[in-house]
Amino acid sequence: MSSQSDGGGSDTPEGVDLAEGIDHQVAMVMDLNKCIGCQTCTIACKTNWTEGGGRDYMYWNNVETRPGSGYPKDWEEMGGGWKSEEHAERQPGQLPEKEEYGRAWEFNHEQIFYEGSDEPLRPMDGAEWGPNWDEDQGAGEYPNSYYFYLPRICNHCTHPSCVEACPRSALYKREEDGIVLVDQDRCRGYRYCVEGCPYKKVYYNSVTKNSEKCIFCYPRIEGEGPEGEVRAPSCAEDCPPQLRLVGFLDDEDGPIYKLVNEYEVAVRLHPEYRTEPNVYYIPPFAPPQHSERGESLDSERIPRNYLEELFGPEVNEALNTIERERAKVERGEESEVMDLLTTENPAKQYRLEVFDEE
Repeated sequence: MSSQSDGGGSDTPEGVDLAEGIDHQVAMVMDLNKCIGCQTCTIACKTNWTEGGGRDYMYWNNVETRPGSGYPKDWEEMGGGWKSEEHAERQPGQLPEKEEYGRAWEFNHEQIFYEGSDEPLRPMDGAEWGPNWDEDQGAGEYPNSYYFYLPRICNHCTHPSCVEACPRSALYKREEDGIVLVDQDRCRGYRYCVEGCPYKKVYYNSVTKNSEKCIFCYPRIEGEGPEGEVRAPSCAEDCPPQLRLVGFLDDEDGPIYKLVNEYEVAVRLHPEYRTEPNVYYIPPFAPPQHSERGESLDSERIPRNYLEELFGPEVNEALNTIERERAKVERGEESEVMDLLTTENPAKQYRLEVFDEE
């Protein structure tokens, strides 16, 4: 069953909301049960897009430990987004301070590698915060402490408040795939976009005096990447546990549509910001709590109320559905959900050429 799109005029699946003027919406699902916090995605993005030239402090992709303060520090308290579902009035936001991102410190490599120092590797001066400074701290008390990793990129939202915030229309959504970009020729570095984004995934480059952000590796998905082939974003392809699936939200036969709309097991981060992100998450499971004697208790280790704070009330049914699907597999039955989440076939993980013939 399909309904008429707000975008390019073609039929789109029922329940899929495309932004006005957008033909198709590229999207990503990340399975948090697979993330090991190795930061390979962060380094892949960093080496591709944000080395030097005012970008030292930028991590278009970062991996946070949750519960934790995130990057920039306490970004969830900085505002932004929309006041209502009508997307008529933006929610006030604030600009992060440079210290809340952390600086690109100089480390004592010279002394350790060449001068024989016995000092541990450390920043040379005054390091007080940085990306994932609180790595692996989490919450709870022994024997029931807990944490999980949360990778974050720009969400390429259906209703991006950063686009609305820019008085020069420098930010825009691409018609063909809904990727949010910054026109560097139009940008004047006012930073309203940084303030307006509730996820704080737009960055100001003090060298070029422009704003910059994740571009969803669009040259790669256009076939200008390695070997001239269509490739998924480097954060996805370089991930050792392969936790990301990439495709189009409006592709009924693709993994994104099935996990988001058909089975409803992939949820949005902070849906209350009302920007309708197009990056989704499979919520994390964990072993049950244990007594001090090591006995399993009938109590979840990661509190549901904390997951609700992150992903909204929909996370409860998502977790319940996944639990039912896992039980089916344990009984020897088929589960398309678990097949999608455990596939090692790149053709099923990354479905990016389905609309190329239009």
